[in-house]
Amino acid sequence: FGWEAPVARMTGINGKLIPRHTPTILNRAFGTSQFWDGRAATLEEQAKGPITDKREMNMTFDELIARLSGVQGYADRFAAVFPGRGITENTIVEAIATFERTVVSGEAPFDRWINGDETAISPSAKRGYELFVGKALCAECHSGWNFTDEEFHDVGLPTRDPGRLKIKRKDKTLRHAFKTPTLRDVALRAPYMHNGSVETLEESIVHYAAGGKQRPSLSKKMKPFKVNDDEIADLVAFMEALTSYDRSFEIPAEFPQ
Repeated sequence: FGWEAPVARMTGINGKLIPRHTPTILNRAFGTSQFWDGRAATLEEQAKGPITDKREMNMTFDELIARLSGVQGYADRFAAVFPGRGITENTIVEAIATFERTVVSGEAPFDRWINGDETAISPSAKRGYELFVGKALCAECHSGWNFTDEEFHDVGLPTRDPGRLKIKRKDKTLRHAFKTPTLRDVALRAPYMHNGSVETLEESIVHYAAGGKQRPSLSKKMKPFKVNDDEIADLVAFMEALTSYDRSFEIPAEFPQ
């Protein structure tokens, strides 16, 4: 599922839905901040969030350390990897963040095309790329090799979530603004947006083409454009060409018992 949850919103420990869609951890090693609203500066800081959040795992680190210490396999592994430190709050989040830094996208058909293989992607995907960098203005935010500017934008979705404004309270332009997600492996990651409210790539294109909900905080980069069914199909074909299927992960031979 492209390293995120395949549902609009996950169910937390109390049986209630988590307010936001689970963001992908793909390529977060290269991110400048973490979470949809960027409230964590590092992957280590991000790893602490779900553990202690009352809506998610609702656990203290003291309790977590006690549980892990009671599993001999974990005690042995932590002692080996963190000599003299063992299982602590810092080593737990360091281990999680270190693993997450290995979750990176592989070579996609688009990359092979950019590197000179004209047969790597379809004519439809090539037309989609021209639309992506052209009249659709997608590359205004989905820029660079990772297809994200790592910035925060209000894209005009119906929502009451304050987004980045909750972190930067004085900047009213950040109301309803959320981090631009990478488009690497995006075809695997439905549903979309910060609240999982858009089910397909086609629907997301229609939303952007319409220009989003008009309000003071709407990103100036949100500009409506005309698009027909064939062009929507071309844009989707391009985004599908960003999927890498050659990246594999080896499961450790032994898990702590």
